Amino acid sequence: MLDDIIFSLVIGGTVGILGHVRKHGKIVMPRRTKKFLYLGFLEEMLLGAIAALLLVFYTVPNSFIENIFFSLIAGISGDAALTSYKIIRQHNEEKAKSNNQ
Repeated sequence: MLDDIIFSLVIGGTVGILGHVRKHGKIVMPRRTKKFLYLGFLEEMLLGAIAALLLVFYTVPNSFIENIFFSLIAGISGDAALTSYKIIRQHNEEKAKSNNQ
């Protein structure tokens, strides 16, 4: 079981980094701005790894291939969830600006 956990974290994190590179075209390093801490690629890597870990805990894969498959799916869905959250937040900010004017 420990092997499944470690493997799912590595696969999910790798998929998160690949999604980050696909989105930005490069690896954006973490940085601190005046208002908040921007995690850069770590944000998507951690989200993919945690999503893969939760899916592996929930499904308990029977084979190595299932573990790979579930980890890939979870990493991709973590990236999709993060993207949709950012789109919704941006839409709400634009809506608030248009209401104030």
